[in-house]
Amino acid sequence: MALSAQLSEFLQARRARLRPEDVGVVPLPGRRRVAGLRREELAQVAGVSVSYYTRLEQGQSVNASEGVLDALATALRLDEHERGHLHELASRRPRPREEPPAEHADALTRDLLRSVGNAPALVLGRRTDVLAWNPLAHALLAGHVDRTAPGRPADRPNLARMLFLDPHTRELYADRARKTRAVVGNLRRVAGRHPEDALLASLVGELSMKSSEFAALWSDHRVRPCEADAYLLRHPLVGELTVTQQNLAIARSPDQSLTVVTTEEGSSSADTLELLRTYIA
Repeated sequence: MALSAQLSEFLQARRARLRPEDVGVVPLPGRRRVAGLRREELAQVAGVSVSYYTRLEQGQSVNASEGVLDALATALRLDEHERGHLHELASRRPRPREEPPAEHADALTRDLLRSVGNAPALVLGRRTDVLAWNPLAHALLAGHVDRTAPGRPADRPNLARMLFLDPHTRELYADRARKTRAVVGNLRRVAGRHPEDALLASLVGELSMKSSEFAALWSDHRVRPCEADAYLLRHPLVGELTVTQQNLAIARSPDQSLTVVTTEEGSSSADTLELLRTYIA
């Protein structure tokens, strides 16, 4: 999606979730045809002209100042992640869409993966492609997939695609709603940073066509990086366990992350994970 279209839809989605009373303005008279703030009301709160805001929302104005963007972010009650996303969308210059080279985990990153030890761990690319994983991560999250698939770019598992389209992965997460929101929120953030990425656009298009659930979440324009969260898993071999998934940025490859899966020390989930470790050994 072009930057101007992303910016337009993001502003509209965030405007729609607010009511005049949320921002302390008197509602304008007349029947409200759409939910949320009117453009005039938002412009009033942000202290910008209605015509300027309209041009910005319609993608007809570029190079908005940081002051204007901050005022709009405050008026829209954006959190820190949404605020950063707004600045990225409004400040980046459009570039031709291109198909970037396939991502890979370099030797140092693979050393890092091996150093994690007994915890399940995997390396993810910016589009949630699995670039590498250790045996326990494979067994825990995708034991039905060929373990060597991450080494072949054409066959790599993609966690977003699996979460929405793969029956095994859909059944793995007891609380799929929270996991899907996290994944889509992170993809939305990445799309704002890399609007020229043709492979990312293709993934979003595929999931939008094949999953109405993904399409609805994508249209909400939620922006949130995947950092750390706990999930209840229903594993087909060892049963239920609660794990924490933490995504750690890789300094040498900022678009990649190391996902480490842990359990609470001394918990039944730790025992269950140990059972899985024994099983694959």
